[in-house]
Amino acid sequence: MTPIIPLVLAVALFMENMDATVIATSLPAIAADIGTTPIALKLAFTAYFVALAIFIPLSAWVADTFGAKRVFMAAIVVFIIGSIACAVSGSLLEFVFARFVKGMGGAMMTPLARLILFRTTPRTDLVNAMAWLTIPALVAPTMGPPVGGFLTTFLSWHWIFIINVPIGLAGLALIARYLPDVESDAPRPIDVPGFFLVAVAFAGTLFGLSLLSLPVLPLWVAIGSTVLGLGCGLVYWRHAWRAPVPLLDPRIFREPAFRASILGTSMFLIGVGAIPFLLPLMLQIGFGMTPFESGLVTFVGAFGALITKFFAKSLYSAIGFRTALMTAAVVSAVATGIKGTFTPETPIAVMMVLIFVAGLFRSAYFTGQHALGLSQIQDSEAGQATAISTVARPIATALGVALAGGVVELSAHARGGELALHDFQIAFFVVAAVSALAIIPFVRLNRDAGSEVSGHLSREERERALERSRSQGHDGRSPRL
Repeated sequence: MTPIIPLVLAVALFMENMDATVIATSLPAIAADIGTTPIALKLAFTAYFVALAIFIPLSAWVADTFGAKRVFMAAIVVFIIGSIACAVSGSLLEFVFARFVKGMGGAMMTPLARLILFRTTPRTDLVNAMAWLTIPALVAPTMGPPVGGFLTTFLSWHWIFIINVPIGLAGLALIARYLPDVESDAPRPIDVPGFFLVAVAFAGTLFGLSLLSLPVLPLWVAIGSTVLGLGCGLVYWRHAWRAPVPLLDPRIFREPAFRASILGTSMFLIGVGAIPFLLPLMLQIGFGMTPFESGLVTFVGAFGALITKFFAKSLYSAIGFRTALMTAAVVSAVATGIKGTFTPETPIAVMMVLIFVAGLFRSAYFTGQHALGLSQIQDSEAGQATAISTVARPIATALGVALAGGVVELSAHARGGELALHDFQIAFFVVAAVSALAIIPFVRLNRDAGSEVSGHLSREERERALERSRSQGHDGRSPRL
């Protein structure tokens, strides 16, 4: 198999994954330059995740309607335009809008890269091709924090967005040259009312919750936005049960393993999803580090996540999905809480070791939850299961950022002073507690759920296998003399 197609697709995904990690180290510098506070920039995180949640469900329909290659290239162009808009933003409103535009492009890039690879690769080569495609998702997060910190410290924060322009243009040239045209399936009917209900539900709820603790707009705007979003969510829930082809089908939650995976991971992400936003801010505002210094401390978490890929399969085979996921969730929550005890006197090596270990368990959790969620799903429901799983992640992450930012703001307001280390420490304790709730959906799940995928044998199955082995050994071998 030639790796040219997955590597060409990987260029765009590298740009997207790099962008997701470089911005975290630059928030204080961006805030100072555009006249806002670092915590207010949680709206920029929220805008990006809202765009992902809204437009990801449309990706397959858009690709089948207009052509996967054409839409993929258009998504890169939109992402580049959003990057340039971020770099030239002069206010919070402009920056939030630019991040939303980037999210529109990003929402199409990852799903379509997987779709294109699936449709252009022989089934016998699909595993190897996916391995090449996942390289940017593994490498970019390790490079993002130090690269973003370096550019911000020694040049300016604008460069973390400008750098996307040459990478994106190179990706477009490679796609035009090497990527073949992709056959389209008959597009599935689009649920137009469902799309608008979902869009308002996600945007209204997430922006409303993010605004509650910020004096950017009057309080009634935040409350009204949240109520509108929740109301549209309830209307969509009723609509989805009646629509012949709903945008996101709630019926799939009847499957216990999928339901536990989505609910558990949502709680998990509300906790750990806030860390890329919270930790760099604490290191810079609370500890006085430069963006480059904070990036050199935090990148080891992504390195730990990279190493996990080499032993995650063996872990789930040995102890099963349920036990492994609950253990990873508890350890990750404890590690998140310990980060709240960091002080400027804490040795850098100690912080990096803890961040590295937390990255190991966080990645182990994410590796298993998706496989568990799909383990009992019928082939006809796989598309909906993947869409719901993909949409749930940015929503939960945005909720985590909103929660963490709100706790920091409320803590500082209660003290009547500027942001301080104490405020970030409280936020870490809160999100750690929320993250620990991820074990609840798995408690009632069958201990051997997903064993066909994990390869884990129950105790009874192990005993039967051992008995068969002993029996075969007794009957099939001649006794030694």
